[in-house]
Amino acid sequence: MNTQSDPLNLAWLPAAGVQLRKAGVQFDAVRVDDGEWGRRLADRLAEMTGGDPGPVIEVASGRRCVYFLVPAGSTDHLPWPAEVTRLTAVPARVSYIPIPALDDMTWPLSWRYRPTAHGRFVHTRLLRSALHSAE
Repeated sequence: MNTQSDPLNLAWLPAAGVQLRKAGVQFDAVRVDDGEWGRRLADRLAEMTGGDPGPVIEVASGRRCVYFLVPAGSTDHLPWPAEVTRLTAVPARVSYIPIPALDDMTWPLSWRYRPTAHGRFVHTRLLRSALHSAE
């Protein structure tokens, strides 16, 4: 990987295509399976954060789900709506998160909101609050 394929110098971004990343290493994810609701939620978070909600991935086929990348371990011990899935690392369970390259053909995955800085993820409590207020 070079600086052209990863200008943010984020080791977890693939240089090309899509790669699976193990949850709990660099980040976890919250997946909203209702894609329309997930996209509205991502856009609401963008409004609340001045256009930088943190990295959000959308899927253009199937369930059209939306992945919100959150700090590793930040979803534990918090109540979540039944319509979302937490992708985390816990004993006896491993989750993988599909990550598209920044500038490559990665259909059906794409960045709704691209990563902007090292260590910058979706704020978990803000996401949770937005999820609960949108129910």
